[in-house]
Amino acid sequence: MNILIILGHPDPGSLNHAIALAVRDDLAAAGHDIIFHDLYGEGFDPLLTAGEIPKYGTISQTIAAHCRELSRADDIIIVHPNWWGQPPAILKGWVDRVFRPGVAYRFEEGDGGEGIPAGLLRASAAVVINTSNTPAAREQAAFGDPLDALWRQCIFDLCGVTRFYRRMFSVVVTSTMEQRLSWIEEAKDLCRTALRQDAR
Repeated sequence: MNILIILGHPDPGSLNHAIALAVRDDLAAAGHDIIFHDLYGEGFDPLLTAGEIPKYGTISQTIAAHCRELSRADDIIIVHPNWWGQPPAILKGWVDRVFRPGVAYRFEEGDGGEGIPAGLLRASAAVVINTSNTPAAREQAAFGDPLDALWRQCIFDLCGVTRFYRRMFSVVVTSTMEQRLSWIEEAKDLCRTALRQDAR
């Protein structure tokens, strides 16, 4: 299967990097074709221009390549920290520029854009892995889970990917190495589970 993995964290020594690289290597060893992007490491430009917004707007070769990879992915894995209840800006910019009309979704004929779009992505499943420094109970009580709503409902469901898996690892700042290694194994198992469901 073609697996697209997107990492959004600026620190190469972060738990996010360790998780993303471990998942990448694990799935590659299982024979899957992996497309891996470290957005910060690649210097991805997150700024959407006015000219890119229309369906047939002008996009760069880099964005066109990202769009092709997204369209061809059988599964999508996103790894990023919870910052202010949101993904890092670079990752939000990746969504803005790559989840384009005609690539990730379309509107029915006669719909001027005010209706509910039809999803175009072929991916069978999406996995989102997050890290946080807020205890889970306080996170839920104070904020709910805005990341789940964002990725599950506002992005993947609308773009046709209805099988969704997500895991938040916390509290990272006080975690031990043993705990982090356990989380990495859990992330690998979560991604394997998503792919096993595809095989059924």
